[in-house]
Amino acid sequence: LGSGSESSSDGSSESPGGAGAAAEGGGWAAAALALLTGGGEMLLNVALVALVLLGAYRLWVRWGRRGLGAGAGAGEESPAASLSRMKKRDFSLEQLRQYDGSRTPRILLAVNGKVFDVTKGSKFYGPAGPYGIFAGRDASRGLATFCLDKDALKDEYDDLSDLNAVQMESVREWEMQFKEKYDYVGRLLKPGEEPSEYTDEEDTKDHNKQD
Repeated sequence: LGSGSESSSDGSSESPGGAGAAAEGGGWAAAALALLTGGGEMLLNVALVALVLLGAYRLWVRWGRRGLGAGAGAGEESPAASLSRMKKRDFSLEQLRQYDGSRTPRILLAVNGKVFDVTKGSKFYGPAGPYGIFAGRDASRGLATFCLDKDALKDEYDDLSDLNAVQMESVREWEMQFKEKYDYVGRLLKPGEEPSEYTDEEDTKDHNKQD
């Protein structure tokens, strides 16, 4: 490729006629071929990088940006990182309210009678988060009615008996989403209901299912 270019250069300066023009044409053809060959490799590399970035972006969207399911922001250490996994137990409403993120780093909430540890989503459920109103509370009614007002949450046990079929289906769908994303740590107790005794084996089994 180098000698072709030199021939083209010499021919052009010394003899602008036939042989020089042919040499010049050959040089341009060689240069074009080199450009196409190099360009093809470059395009392949760009395509491979794009595929890798697309895969990484999809994972990020799935696990990092799912609204209610997202964790703490980039560069910030999540409070969940310094906490051990909570042993399975049942909670009364009063006990649940102790885990609102203001008295302890751990944040719990209940959905459809199930209590979930949402500490790794503290950016959303912490005191300053957009869904902080649900922390330490039964979030079922608020999620079912898409209401973030305190009026949507009852201070006493909420049996949800006044919700319609569509709203109850929404509650069940939210429950499934929380099961996929967060640790299930126990039941929300009805008034007068006794807590269950969970063995270490049951606790480990439930955590392994979630992992």
